[in-house]
Amino acid sequence: MSTLAATTGAQAAPGALPFLQQLRANPRLPLMIGAAFAVAVIAAMWMWSRQPDYGVLYSNLSDRDGGAIIASLQKMNVPYKFAEGGGALLVEKGKVAEARLRLAAEGLPKGGTVGFELMDNQKFGTSQFAEQINYQRALEGELARSINSISAVESARVHLALPKPSLFVRDQKKPSASVVLSLHRGRSIDEGQVSAIVHLISSSVPELSDKSITVVDQAGNLLSAANSGTRGLDVSQLKYAQEIEQGYIRRIEAILQPLMGTANVHAQVAAEIDFSVVENTDEKYRPNQTPGSAAIRSQQSSDSIQTGSNPPGGVPGALSNQPPVNPVAPIAQPAAAAAGQATATAAAPPGTTRKDGTTNYELDRSIRHVQQGAGGIKRLSVAVVVNYRGSVDAQGKRMAKALTATELEQVNNLVKEAMGFSADRGDSVNVVNSAFVSDVAEAVELPLWKQPENIEMAKTGGQYLLIGMLALFAWFAVFRPLLRKHLAPPVLLEAEEEAQALPAPGSLEQAPSQAQTAASRQAEAKERRELRNAENIQYAHATSVKNPQVVAMLIKQWMAEKDE
Repeated sequence: MSTLAATTGAQAAPGALPFLQQLRANPRLPLMIGAAFAVAVIAAMWMWSRQPDYGVLYSNLSDRDGGAIIASLQKMNVPYKFAEGGGALLVEKGKVAEARLRLAAEGLPKGGTVGFELMDNQKFGTSQFAEQINYQRALEGELARSINSISAVESARVHLALPKPSLFVRDQKKPSASVVLSLHRGRSIDEGQVSAIVHLISSSVPELSDKSITVVDQAGNLLSAANSGTRGLDVSQLKYAQEIEQGYIRRIEAILQPLMGTANVHAQVAAEIDFSVVENTDEKYRPNQTPGSAAIRSQQSSDSIQTGSNPPGGVPGALSNQPPVNPVAPIAQPAAAAAGQATATAAAPPGTTRKDGTTNYELDRSIRHVQQGAGGIKRLSVAVVVNYRGSVDAQGKRMAKALTATELEQVNNLVKEAMGFSADRGDSVNVVNSAFVSDVAEAVELPLWKQPENIEMAKTGGQYLLIGMLALFAWFAVFRPLLRKHLAPPVLLEAEEEAQALPAPGSLEQAPSQAQTAASRQAEAKERRELRNAENIQYAHATSVKNPQVVAMLIKQWMAEKDE
């Protein structure tokens, strides 16, 4: 039986694969293959431990759009998952853009609002009421889409109340609007953005005023209260006041920091600003104080002289109204008579002389028109705190020393000059010199095992250690025994041959007697050894014929071991 087993082993050895023969010839090659396999296993386990990065495909989807999108992703064989809380649909980051384009080609997501595309499918015979309702729905949807483009707004709903136009003025009604905003988690909207939304809606709807628009958030808070004018100041005025105060603070700290140090000066400014717009017109009339200095506005004079015959006189009646007698011109007149007539004429007094004059002088009037712009500073209140000056004593110990009265006066004067102090305006300045209290508390040193970075490092190291232990277990428990099994020489051990030579318990063969002598057992073992040596010589001869290179390498190795 042992002879049959040895013969079978000798016959199987020559038919071994060339790969196994090369492994037997080069003992380092199995180690290299095993190391490469172990590295591959570690890399595979590392890649398996890492999950693919997911990106947000869509968030805040309605149930209808979410179901349609999931069905489309399943058809496209795109893996997906939901974020915590189901607020977002996630896919692999490398497929986000492709998935969005393919879903957009299918018209997904449809969204909950409709715009003016509603007017594209108007049917023939639609009533005027239906057209008005569709137009209102489209306008509300377009406004909601515009508001949704604001970063802090998650979704918006717009409700418009558009009254019917009327021919009578007393029956006309103004439109109004209401807006409900759903903000993103952890975000808020400021008054400037609310004012922008209000102006956007009022500019989109004819005859809609800002006061007729109400803006509410998802918590029911009224956001448009700041635009109703109850506070008296809008956002721009408050921002202007803050800029004025910050500008004075920077000026004061910039002039004191080079003297006291960067962290040794703190200033605060309270500014009272007049935002009222005043227009004043004064018209005053005063008498002319200097004679002859008045300006002539207009002047008019009239002179009238009447000479010759006496003017008509007497009691009105028929005699006085008769025309004069026709004059008689004498042909010859004596010289004496002519001279007497001339003398009488020269001596006769003139008739009536009249002079009229009117002069109008301009009045002393002054007109003053004053328009005072908004944003004037009414009063400034400045508070400055200066730290003690640091010094080093003779022993090298650092100590703080208060400023002297002269130094405080200098600081006070610098602050007044920097702020433009005006006593007429009622400005006030208060400079205080005091030691600053350090609020930097000593950090409590945590133990090494409680520090977050060490905990994270331990988790990462534990993960790598687990992967390494699994790789070592796979090498020593699985791969190394397999390599030893396949690379072992096909020569059975003597004990195994003897075990195979012995009959199995309960077999029909006759067991050797206990009286068998030791000489017979030695002779039988010697015969088996000779047979095994002959089979080994035959196997070596066949191997040298088929693979002489392997035999040469084996002999070379033997010689190297003998030299050592």
